[in-house]
Amino acid sequence: MSRILILVFTLLSAFAFPLPLASAAERVALVLHVNGAISPATAEYVTRGLKRANERGVALIVLEMDTPGGLDTSMRDIIRAILDSSVPVASFVAPSGARAASAGTYILYASHVAAMAPGTNLGAATPIAIGGGLFGGDEESDKDTPDEAAKPEAGQRPANAGEAKLINDAVAYIRGLAELRNRNADWAERAVREAASLSSSAAVREKVIDFTAGTIEDLLKQAHGRTVRVGQADIRLDTAGLAVEDVPPDWRTRLLSVITDPNVALLLMIVGIYGLIFEFLTPGTVLPGTIGGISLLLGLYALAVLPVSYAGLGLILLGVALLVAEAHAPSFGVLGVGGGVAIVLGAAILFDTDVPGLEVSWPMLGGVAIASLVFSVLVARLALISRRHKVVTGAEQMLGIAGTVESWAGAAGYVIAHGERWKAVSTEPLSTGEDVMVVGRDGLTLKVARRGSETGS
Repeated sequence: MSRILILVFTLLSAFAFPLPLASAAERVALVLHVNGAISPATAEYVTRGLKRANERGVALIVLEMDTPGGLDTSMRDIIRAILDSSVPVASFVAPSGARAASAGTYILYASHVAAMAPGTNLGAATPIAIGGGLFGGDEESDKDTPDEAAKPEAGQRPANAGEAKLINDAVAYIRGLAELRNRNADWAERAVREAASLSSSAAVREKVIDFTAGTIEDLLKQAHGRTVRVGQADIRLDTAGLAVEDVPPDWRTRLLSVITDPNVALLLMIVGIYGLIFEFLTPGTVLPGTIGGISLLLGLYALAVLPVSYAGLGLILLGVALLVAEAHAPSFGVLGVGGGVAIVLGAAILFDTDVPGLEVSWPMLGGVAIASLVFSVLVARLALISRRHKVVTGAEQMLGIAGTVESWAGAAGYVIAHGERWKAVSTEPLSTGEDVMVVGRDGLTLKVARRGSETGS
């Protein structure tokens, strides 16, 4: 009887208080943008966007890309976020004329849906070795085909074991992504080993991407009904009639993108260093020290997230030390010029990367060289001027000033000098009210002589 009552109560509770049904996915396609080099700021923007989309439960995430490549660590952060996403991600190389080179190719392979607009290209996914091209050739691509990296000659191999490890790791990574998404793994390997590139139409023929699309609406139409694997489950996409919601980078992402540009980071470092040095040379000016401190902190933040050469950083610190030494131990410009040269050389090798869009430009290095030269000349000039000026601080500044005898007895007494009452001694007898001149100092006792007297000690 009790069991029957429990069953009846359970049924009544179910009708009276029905369990909430799982809410359907939000009928929205969230569009994120990857424009320019893939940097830590880009990775943070994309990962935050994917997390927000997963929390909202949107139907699809569209990653619109136009990138020449970027940092390996940032690329892997984005790919990990895509692989962990419970919402399907469609990478879309657009608009026409855009590209998904290098790191962009890996992201395209990792996405659940891969599409390209007509007139776009992808590939050239060979990782860049630190300090030069992987195969010892020209690092720059053919000038007539700027979107394709120069291919090594047939049969050419990496120059050393380190480069071989770098390439093999990249090949294994992109082949794993290709096998996960059932895409052309052999061409993916060629993109890494030979820096191969494909147009959008050729990418469809090679089964590298799923289709070409002119617009995001066209992408949603063609993606509808496709089955993709998200996590451990196969999901049939329902993208017909989705509302498109654009999520541009916010102010924080744009600010981080600017700060983490190597040219801007270098400029912030130089402004910060010179501002603080100038503040120390002329205490109390405030403005150079304030601007310098803020700039230096922002520059140090950029150095913390960018690949940095410690040799370059060491040269910059040496240059700063030489400039400070020039200010305190004038060498008529020798130390200053040496410091400027050290800073320029350090800036040239500071960032440990050859990634397109993340290199230091030659005009910036030229500006740093000119600024260092001007600063060295300025420091040398200030040092020369200061050597000619009369001492105005410390014990030495009392020498030669005038005073008046307040009281005197024998060889000692008190004088008024520099608006203060001092104990004084003299080798000649003095009288009250007589004018004297300070010729020496021993602690808090002045040595004085009668004004106009040729002797005194």
